[in-house]
Amino acid sequence: MKIVLADAYTANPGDLSWSELEKLGECEFHDRTPLAEMVERCAGAEVVLTNKAVMNAEVIAALPDLKYIGVCATGFNVVDVAAARARGIVVTNVPAYSSASVAQLVFALILEFTHGVGRHAQSVAAGKWQGCADFSFSEQTLMELQGKTLGVIGYGDIGASVARIGLAFGMKVLASKRTWSVAPPEGVTAASTDEIFAQGDFISLHCPLTEETKLIIGPRTLGLMKKTAVLINTGRGPLVDEAALAAALHAGQIGGAGLDVLSAEPPTAGSPLIGAPNCLITPHIGWATKEARVRLIAQVVENVRAWQAGSPVNVVS
Repeated sequence: MKIVLADAYTANPGDLSWSELEKLGECEFHDRTPLAEMVERCAGAEVVLTNKAVMNAEVIAALPDLKYIGVCATGFNVVDVAAARARGIVVTNVPAYSSASVAQLVFALILEFTHGVGRHAQSVAAGKWQGCADFSFSEQTLMELQGKTLGVIGYGDIGASVARIGLAFGMKVLASKRTWSVAPPEGVTAASTDEIFAQGDFISLHCPLTEETKLIIGPRTLGLMKKTAVLINTGRGPLVDEAALAAALHAGQIGGAGLDVLSAEPPTAGSPLIGAPNCLITPHIGWATKEARVRLIAQVVENVRAWQAGSPVNVVS
């Protein structure tokens, strides 16, 4: 069985092993594969694994041997699932492998706003402490999280992990979810998105990208937020109207934004949020801790193994 990994570098830049996958078939690894080369590289493969390499309807139609597509991520919008389903091709994903890592980054961003660790370390390295008249100085107003309101929009695995950390800091946690099949846990208060926008000191986005949530951050919702509120987005870039957010930051309408995702990745020249005031942007690293990638690869292998055994798991097709 031929297995092609179209963008193997994403999950494993060289610090992990594909040895368990290699036991399942003849593996061909490519660090990155542009769309124009997908058909050529995947020719003859029964199994194609992808993270962000696109498997659209045209690519799928051109691969007659293809039987299985494994997405090495939770989101699977890079695959035309309808086209795969029409061909009887199984598509799987890897849910929940990065919840702890993404929640950790949420608070790395939040804590940079509250204490400015990076900012202060840079100022010390630049010699500013040596020239200070006092034993202590600060570059910004410092803030405690205890007693502040954390709004979590989208209470899935990651949202729940973020809420638990917020509770540990003594924060008041408001959370929104499309439907609550069970009551939220102790300390978490169910709220509407508008209530969260109006009351949150820190608002963290964890909802899926749908027609309803696309551009959920825009002029109207930014207008509901406190002047001191900080928006955190580690979910999906298109949840945010980037021009509207940039305008709000330039106008001082909200306190700041911490973003790990943008609508275009890598960002294009002239991206309105690059260089915007009080805007921290990291290069989509929330999912990428070594521990999360170990879990990811292990589940990718298990997904293929289960499909080979005739009992596929994590099917999204």
